[in-house]
Amino acid sequence: MLDIRFIRENTAKVKERLALRGTNYDDAVDQALALDDKRKEIIGEVEGLKAQQNKVSKQIPQMKKAGEDTTAIMAEMKGIAAKVKELDAQRTDVETQLKDVLLGIPNVPADKVPTGADDSQNPEIRRWGTPKEFDFEPKAHWDIGSDKGILLPEVAAKVTGSRFHFYRGLGARLERAVINYFLNTHTDAEGGYTEILPPFIANGASMTGTGQLPKFSEQMYQLGREDSDLYLIPTAEVPVTNMFRDEIIPADQLPVRYAAYSACFRREAGAAGRDARGLIRQHQFNKVELVNFTAPEDSWNQLENLTHEAERVLQGLGLPHRVVCLCTGDVGFSSACTYDIEVWMPSYGRYVEISSCSNFLDYQARRANIRCRNAEGKPVFAHTLNGSGVAVGRTVAAILENYQNADGSVTIPEALRPFMGCDQI
Repeated sequence: MLDIRFIRENTAKVKERLALRGTNYDDAVDQALALDDKRKEIIGEVEGLKAQQNKVSKQIPQMKKAGEDTTAIMAEMKGIAAKVKELDAQRTDVETQLKDVLLGIPNVPADKVPTGADDSQNPEIRRWGTPKEFDFEPKAHWDIGSDKGILLPEVAAKVTGSRFHFYRGLGARLERAVINYFLNTHTDAEGGYTEILPPFIANGASMTGTGQLPKFSEQMYQLGREDSDLYLIPTAEVPVTNMFRDEIIPADQLPVRYAAYSACFRREAGAAGRDARGLIRQHQFNKVELVNFTAPEDSWNQLENLTHEAERVLQGLGLPHRVVCLCTGDVGFSSACTYDIEVWMPSYGRYVEISSCSNFLDYQARRANIRCRNAEGKPVFAHTLNGSGVAVGRTVAAILENYQNADGSVTIPEALRPFMGCDQI
């Protein structure tokens, strides 16, 4: 969440930048400032009463020593104590309200984020590779999966519901091969990431720490009863980021870079259209997530490194892709700046998102109380970043479409052959 002091010192700019997201947050900002004023007023009143308590308490021994009646002054002290207790309760209530308001205010888009209303206005940063020109009509990956008997969505629909998949035979092996290739690449000498296998369930505090709650509760799969505090994770970002919740990361350990495989679970409420078919938008999918913890002064450099690391696995697979910078109207709730990597999908005739790499600055760290020490040894909020390195199912879809052949077979990218044990499906 945003620092209330930052909001107070930059109120006009905060309102201006937040408005570029397409939603007016002026009332929320004003409410946060008003609650902070009330909090300060209560603190000032309590400090005044406590100063009065100290003054009066020093008089009592002197009065007793002089044989004076202390009944009235003791009653006064009792009244002051009761008032302090009442004000402390008010302060707790106001601070709870202030936190709730701040949790509902998104991150301020960084100055470098381009202004735009939606994803149609995301500027392209760079491209890699050239889309293949087929001498036959390329098929969509779901048709390839059906023809080869390696993707069974109809069976999954019977067993679970729509937007789930059974992978079969070489389809299952391809998914597993991509996961292994990603993890091996990110943890090699060039990548320098440490592999993490996290739990696939997280509690409400963890979801709040990374920004999924309370804003996106309708997208979560909550476990058990309605009052349950456990959720299936939407991304490994949640458990991995919260590894350092309420902790101080030693400066000599920064930057911390973790690569984590997990299954991911999202309701994807409201999603429809072409993306509802195949592997592009599923309720359950696999992903290898890259999570970085950095010193504040290094986070923009780390965003570039993280994005290049996600691009590296696509380049190793020979998949044409491009990088775009999300505009103010498209950047995520918790992010200050996001680069999307989009892979070429022949059946779509366009690039499709396969990874998002974001710098949250101290927004998540403030929510989760993740700190590090600066050059003077003083604890400060760390900066957190993450990116898909990359979505596994979408990678499988891109491989099936970009590497399909006229005879219906699919060539396995060379980088995956050691994991597949074959060069063709």
